[in-house]
Amino acid sequence: MGGRGPLVLIAGPCIVEGREMILRNAEHVQMVAQKYGAPVVFKASYKKANRTSGKSFMGIGMDEALKILEEVKKEMGLPILTDIHTEEEASIAAQVADVLQIPAFLCRQTELLHAAGRTGKVINIKKGQFLAPEDMKHAAEKVKETGNNNVLLTERGTTFGYHNLVVDMRSLKIMRDLGHPVVLDATHSVQLPGGDKTAAQTGGQPEFIFPLARAGAAVGIDGLFVEVHANPVAALSDAASQLKLDLLDELLRQVTQIDRIVKAY
Repeated sequence: MGGRGPLVLIAGPCIVEGREMILRNAEHVQMVAQKYGAPVVFKASYKKANRTSGKSFMGIGMDEALKILEEVKKEMGLPILTDIHTEEEASIAAQVADVLQIPAFLCRQTELLHAAGRTGKVINIKKGQFLAPEDMKHAAEKVKETGNNNVLLTERGTTFGYHNLVVDMRSLKIMRDLGHPVVLDATHSVQLPGGDKTAAQTGGQPEFIFPLARAGAAVGIDGLFVEVHANPVAALSDAASQLKLDLLDELLRQVTQIDRIVKAY
């Protein structure tokens, strides 16, 4: 990603819940991306290490989840993005994934960034909710110290008081000016961290996914990150913030139109 190329879609469910669910999701994501001529990366986590409650679903097991993602990659030809959480996971996930993602809460972990960089894969670093956008240069440099210059920087909202995030659209330009392609995560940005006290889980305001995505495209982004699920309310992770899968078509239609206008100048 980079330059003035077409907007890249990074989409898929929050976590691998099972084989059939992932295959159906991937087929739909691929179909929508092809319809609008968008390069696409399929995303799904094999594990969610950061959950509000210790009782929350963390995954079906790393080995099984990676096998399912590998099937998507081989059978459908889709590049894969997935999160890593420890140095040990980097080399294991890199056997399947084309893009290794550093979760926002871990974006300052030097040894993790070094381990990710040494795999030679594209490294997508989520901006911590606690960081200024210009501070992401230090995270990117840690990866580049390994000789790997394939770095993406992703905006996913900044902590604004308790249980709330805001997206400062200036951060997209600030991070792009650091010399790396920039992605807007339009679904994690609408989370209300820990905001659902009755269920001990993260809340969300998915009604803002569309306006945030449109705004990001208007600023000029290289990629749009969207978590999608056929039935978000039943999702085993991030149920309150994922986009309903059948809305992805309309979202990408709107965003690609704006992207073309912006990149024509």
